[in-house]
Amino acid sequence: MTVQPFVSPDLIRQRFSKAMSDMYREEVPLYGALMELVEQTNRSVLDRDTQIARQLESTGEIERLDMERHGAIRVGTATELATLARLFAVMGMQPVGYYDLTPAGVPVHSTAFRAVHEDSLQVSPFRVFTSLLRLELIKDLELRTFAESVLAKRSIFTPTALRLISQAETAGGLAESEAQEFVLQALETFRWHHSATVTAAQYQTLSAQHRLIADVVAFKGPHINHLTPRTLDIDRVQEQMPAHGITPKAVIEGPPRRQCPILLRQTSFKALDEPIAFTDQDEIRGSHSARFGEIEQRGAALTPKGRALYDLLLNAARDELGDFPNEANAAHYNALMTQHFGEFPDSVEGMREQELAYFRYFATEKGLAAGGLGDASLEQLLRDGYVKAEPLVYEDFLPVSAAGIFHSNLGDAAQTHYGEHSNRKAFEQALGRTTIDELGLYAETQKRSIDESLAALSGNR
Repeated sequence: MTVQPFVSPDLIRQRFSKAMSDMYREEVPLYGALMELVEQTNRSVLDRDTQIARQLESTGEIERLDMERHGAIRVGTATELATLARLFAVMGMQPVGYYDLTPAGVPVHSTAFRAVHEDSLQVSPFRVFTSLLRLELIKDLELRTFAESVLAKRSIFTPTALRLISQAETAGGLAESEAQEFVLQALETFRWHHSATVTAAQYQTLSAQHRLIADVVAFKGPHINHLTPRTLDIDRVQEQMPAHGITPKAVIEGPPRRQCPILLRQTSFKALDEPIAFTDQDEIRGSHSARFGEIEQRGAALTPKGRALYDLLLNAARDELGDFPNEANAAHYNALMTQHFGEFPDSVEGMREQELAYFRYFATEKGLAAGGLGDASLEQLLRDGYVKAEPLVYEDFLPVSAAGIFHSNLGDAAQTHYGEHSNRKAFEQALGRTTIDELGLYAETQKRSIDESLAALSGNR
C-alpha cells in the first residue's frame, strides 16, 4: 500500500488564501474592483520606480506581491477562538502578537494568525487578524446573558472541517485529497449568511450597545469582514478609488507618506449595507453593515526603539489634533503627522544606524566573488559592498490603525469608552496557548540573514 505524502501547510495556506479571495470577490463585487485598482497601481509603481523593483526582486517580495492579502474575522467565544487556532495550525499559521482595542472603544482583543518563518512567508504571506468579543464588558447583565446564550447555540465549523483538523493533528498532516476537502470545508466558516439568528428587536438592542457586538452575536458564523491586498502606493490608490466607484475613508491609518515606508498604512471603503432576514421575518427586510474593502501598504518592521519613537510621534500628532481623525479634520491631521514624523529618519542608512528598524542582510555578487571574507565585521562588509541590507517587511498590525478602520466602518457613534481593560492572560487562556512576540521573530530573521551572509562569504555554504 502506497502512503500518500502530506501536503505542505504552506501550500494549504496558499490554496486557502486563493479560495478565500475568490469567494469574497463573489460576495463583495467592489472587492474585485479594488483588486484591479491595486494591481494597476502596483504595475505602474514597478514600471516607473526601478529602485523599488530592484529592492523587491532582491528580497523575493516581488514573487509574493500579487498573492499578499490579509483577512479579518471576529468570534464570540473561547471555544470558537481555540478551534480557529487549531484550524489555522493546519495551514502553518500561529498566533502572533496581542492587540487590545478597548482603549479605542472597541470591545475586542485580538491576535494575528500567520506563518512565522521568512521562507514560509515567501510561499504565502496570508494573515488573519482574529478578534475575540469581550462579553464581560457588556454592563447590562441581561443583555450579556442573552448574547452568551445565542453564541452557545451556534457551531461555526462544519463537522468535516472538525474531523480533518483532528486528523491532521493525529497523523501529522493531510494528504492531497484531504487537503483539498479541508480548504472547501474551512471556507464555510468565513462565508456570509443573509439570515440572522435573532429577531429584529434583539438585533437593535445588541447594536445599540455596540454595532460590533451585533455583528459578532447575531449571525450563524463570523464571516470574513474584509480581505486586504497590498499596494506599493496607498496614496495613489486612495486618490483613484472614487474614479472606480469606491468611496474611501477620510484618513489613511498609520504613519505618513515617506521615502522609506515603515510599519503599516491602511485605508478602506465604507462598509456595505447588506440585506438580511431576522428570525421573526418571513423574508429579507432588514440590513446590516460590517463588511468592507481595505488596502494596505507595508514598510519596515521597527525595533523596540523604533516603535517607541513611532508611538511618541503618533501620540503627539493626535494630542495636538485633539479629536478622532475624520473627514472634517483630515487635512489638518495629515499635516500634523507629516510635521511630527519629520523627527523619524527617512532613509535606510538613518534607520539602520540608529537601530530603529530590522533588516535582512544579503551577500552580494561582489562579496561572493571575493570570497574568504568571513572574518570581516558586518559594518566593514557593508561599507565595502560585500553585503547589502534591505528593510525587513512588517508582517503584523497596529492597534490604533485597526481601531481607526473599525470606527470608520462602524460609525463614530459606535465609540464606547471602556478605559484600560487589557487582559492578555484571559485572551491566551481562551486561545489555549501563548501568543508569539512579533519583535522576537523579526530579530531572529535578521540574525539568520546575518549568519547566512557571513557563512556564504566565508565559503561555508
